[in-house]
Amino acid sequence: MWLASDETTSVERLSSDDGVTFNNHQPFPLNDLIDLPAQDTEDDQEIDIEGLDHHDSYLWLVGSHSIKRKKVEKEGTTEKQIKRLAKTEIKGNRFILARIPLVETHEGANQQLVRSTADPNNPSRELKAGQLEGDVKSNSLVNAILQADEGRGDPHFANFLTIPGKDNGFDIEGLAVSGDRIFMGLRGPVLRGWAGILEVSVNEAGPSRLNLRDNGPDGRQYKKHFLDLKGLGVRDLCVDGNDLLILAGPTMNLDGPVAVFRWRNALDTSDEQLIFSDELEHVITVPNGVGVDHAEGMTLLTDPERLLIVYDSPGAERKISDKAVKADVFAL
Repeated sequence: MWLASDETTSVERLSSDDGVTFNNHQPFPLNDLIDLPAQDTEDDQEIDIEGLDHHDSYLWLVGSHSIKRKKVEKEGTTEKQIKRLAKTEIKGNRFILARIPLVETHEGANQQLVRSTADPNNPSRELKAGQLEGDVKSNSLVNAILQADEGRGDPHFANFLTIPGKDNGFDIEGLAVSGDRIFMGLRGPVLRGWAGILEVSVNEAGPSRLNLRDNGPDGRQYKKHFLDLKGLGVRDLCVDGNDLLILAGPTMNLDGPVAVFRWRNALDTSDEQLIFSDELEHVITVPNGVGVDHAEGMTLLTDPERLLIVYDSPGAERKISDKAVKADVFAL
């Protein structure tokens, strides 16, 4: 099992002997595998990873691509905290879309992340870590959004790039990869109740670099799909056959509601889509606490097919110890 925190610069591997308890923790620092824009600076403390997927011998990851507003603190004067609430910042390694080769070192071994290796299924092919070109304030995906519509900026998303994620600003959460199609969920913005999913495809562009293809209408480098999730934003994505499972939750700082929806046959068309609520299957309602247990990620388990969901801000009943928490498994 691969996990990521939004407050570190590593991804974490857990393994299980019984399919119930995942332990044997092994961290993989990402600055050994890809080029972090803020590496070796005071801002190199996190990536804000908001999506992971495994496809075709690669582990894919995406950052939030968002800006954040300062939190109000109880300590300090009212005047100081009001000023603090007005401050926003763009920093760190948030503008990342990357893939890293995922291989087994020998028969039956745990999977490892490496910068490059021969493809075990095709020795003539080299697997190489790569990422979109970017820095601490932007990357080629953000630039594509700003330059869309003949340079006027994308009419749905460009204006939200300067709004903090938890204020219904632009905020990627969730990643699903199928073939050459990369789907990124948007926690925000939610536009009059409609949530967005971006779809991109990439080409290798020299050592460690990926370029966006022109896969959208009018030469745009991304496609836009809009779904009526009843006012919720996307919190995670998961491929299930030709369907996409969507973990949906509040865009802003609320506890719920949270649900999983199935977008049937999402992979059967290459066109941009507008999906009404009655075209989505409500799979499960996910429980949430008050100030705790915010569903943040999901993945499929097989034989039989089930859905594993993990939570941010776990409540006391989930904390087995300082180093262990409970996740939930739902039948599908």
